[in-house]
Amino acid sequence: MQKTAPVFLDRNSPPKIATLILLAGLSALTMNIFLPSLPGMADYFNVSYGLMQQSVPLYLALSAALQIVIGPVSDRFGRRKVLIGSLVLFLIATVGTLLAPNATVFLIFRMGQAVIASGMALSRAVVRDMVADDEAASMIGYVTMGMSLVPMIGPVIGGVLDDAYGWKANFALLLGLGVLVLALVWADLGETATLRRTSLKDQIRTYPSLLGSQKFWGYTLAAGFASGCFFAYLGGAPYVGDKIFGLSSTHVGALFALTAIGYAAGNFLAGRFSVRVGMNRMILTGALVTTFGLALLALLTWAGLSGPVVFFGLTVFMGLGNGICLPNANAGMLSIRPDLAGTASGLGGAILIGGGAGLAAIAGVLMHPGASEMPLILLMFASSIASIFAILLVFRTARQIDA
Repeated sequence: MQKTAPVFLDRNSPPKIATLILLAGLSALTMNIFLPSLPGMADYFNVSYGLMQQSVPLYLALSAALQIVIGPVSDRFGRRKVLIGSLVLFLIATVGTLLAPNATVFLIFRMGQAVIASGMALSRAVVRDMVADDEAASMIGYVTMGMSLVPMIGPVIGGVLDDAYGWKANFALLLGLGVLVLALVWADLGETATLRRTSLKDQIRTYPSLLGSQKFWGYTLAAGFASGCFFAYLGGAPYVGDKIFGLSSTHVGALFALTAIGYAAGNFLAGRFSVRVGMNRMILTGALVTTFGLALLALLTWAGLSGPVVFFGLTVFMGLGNGICLPNANAGMLSIRPDLAGTASGLGGAILIGGGAGLAAIAGVLMHPGASEMPLILLMFASSIASIFAILLVFRTARQIDA
């Protein structure tokens, strides 16, 4: 239960929602702003698209690894210190991407940027510190709805900047925004965690209590496979837009916004109906919406009716479904052990993003010269089907407990 009302720019009170939106938004923007630039970056560094596309799964993989540590460390030392330290390291890594002389150095610093994933993971934990269960699902829905406005326009801005100034303009923008968000977090984000005076080793020993819970696995896998559709899309869609449909960076960026529009709408529905309908039913609804959209896309592509409008347009259903599903699945993960909200957020996020990294890497392999968009669509569809089975596991576990 929230004990102190947030006061803007007061380091002794919980943060305003706007601060959490911008913090998590920077994390999301870092993931996708440069996607329209990937083909051009491959040409700049004189490497294959497949190699440059590894900047997506490598970033996600390190994000996953970091979240294993970020959660327990934030429970031990506090959300504020971890977030400020992460932002400083993010700024250093971003400077490195701008100065990289070759693709290898770029990829190293790109992986370093993954530290900003703490913003997305710990913004959820901060919400859970402030309010409980169904209210947390609702608040996370509103936070991520606002957050989605940033990545919604991110690829659009990235595509325009790439066409006008080249790919480095995207990372220069991230540098400037990182400085602003660091200043805001420093001034507004008071500590919300009840610090646990235990060692990191003792913190990690709490993992079995989470990993042994079928409900934790159900929520985590539901979130992981649902978002896995999107991570696979991130890995393959730039190639589809550029090489298969012959679109410019600006056009690819604009079409990426369609998914984010759906996600924002889904987040609004999550915020509006989660308390009334319940987390589990909302997760199932979101998974079914995503699966319907991808099934329709697969059928139209198989029938030879695919094109930029069909391919990118039907991802609105994926965005809508994820927007409904993910806030509730994240709140479900954190509800298993409320006293370990940071640990649960970090561990669940690691599993979620680690799986996403694998799917993004597979998408990069599937998008080889001469490939069509169908392998990517089927990969996304299979991931969505798996998310349905995962949330059904939660329903079954709940029935067993009630029996």
